[in-house]
Amino acid sequence: MRDFLARNAPGPLGELEPAEQLRAAKRFQAAAYDAGLIGITWPSEYGGQGLTAAEQQAYDEEAAHYDLPGSPFMVGMGMCGPTLLDLGSHEQKARYVPPLLRGDEIWCQLFSEPGAGSDVASLQTRAVRDGDSWVINGQKVWTSGAQFSDFGALLARTDPDVPKHRGITMFIVDMRSPGVTVRPLRDMTGRAPFNEVYFDDVRIPADAVIGEVGGGWLAAVTMLGHERVSIGGSVRRGGDPLAYDNLVELARARDRAGDPVVRDRLAGIYARERALALFNTKLRQEAEAGSPPGARGSVAKLAGAELLWRAVDTAGLIAGPALTSWEDGDAVAEEMAIAINATPASSIAGGSNQVQRNIIGERILGLPKEPQVDRDVPFRELKVGTQRKP
Repeated sequence: MRDFLARNAPGPLGELEPAEQLRAAKRFQAAAYDAGLIGITWPSEYGGQGLTAAEQQAYDEEAAHYDLPGSPFMVGMGMCGPTLLDLGSHEQKARYVPPLLRGDEIWCQLFSEPGAGSDVASLQTRAVRDGDSWVINGQKVWTSGAQFSDFGALLARTDPDVPKHRGITMFIVDMRSPGVTVRPLRDMTGRAPFNEVYFDDVRIPADAVIGEVGGGWLAAVTMLGHERVSIGGSVRRGGDPLAYDNLVELARARDRAGDPVVRDRLAGIYARERALALFNTKLRQEAEAGSPPGARGSVAKLAGAELLWRAVDTAGLIAGPALTSWEDGDAVAEEMAIAINATPASSIAGGSNQVQRNIIGERILGLPKEPQVDRDVPFRELKVGTQRKP
């Protein structure tokens, strides 16, 4: 494993054009898969290695020393693929999982809408059965990686006459289908990592359903659980300016490594990084034993978001005004600024911190649920987003 990473890790790709970055990422993903280092805990029947969380942890610890180009595959590996393994048919798993692992096909998640963010069940994208096809119409937003994705896991409303949680179905959609339009959205880092996606009479086959027709909320909860573990358990790569090792280097470069306040903050970052890594190892081991993470994924997601904010505060303490002003050509400072500008999204993407606390309170601590006056009302009678009661 160490030999493979030393020979094949491509290093930072930021100077390349986006298309070349993607090609380089796919080359590395394919090489790592062929070397047996991708899908380490995934079933061998569907292209994985069939090993344990211990092997995965060993790889993660070694890979953390490198700036590996894994972001194009994060949604597929962390969210869509695990959900297919949980709920997909044998035919779907055999068809989609191996090329997903190898990076030959990239996936995105099509959940959020302009009127359905934290309340995903208020979504209005419709899927109507027409013979051997489903016809999709609607809009999704904040879809990471849609611009280069081959497939997406789509939530759509298939029955507006039942309460909102019961009339949803999850589908596999080919992102190259006629009627799919992807438009990039630029964030305050200056980059465009996510998109809005429009579906205009998009036809997909009848067997593209993941799970059961009308069972989309179960599928969504399953995927959101995987998403929160994936986000919260993301390995802090060597190229992450806010990772502990890089914050230590920043402190040394600014001659702040001896400051007791800085040292205390850095010790806190180290302890939290390590605790989060161990917690996610525990979740993987329990999943192997047949106990899915469920609501505990929200603990990982919330802890990861709060860790990032602590890292930002520590970077500000170390660098001072230099954090917001640097000379042209200082790539390290520029990457730090981009990482800091991206940090607020960690408290929103995958469910806001407030949503995570509600989940933890209700499903782990057993606290009373928040009132939900619309839970038993047929969807078409609700006033949500752009929909108005008749």
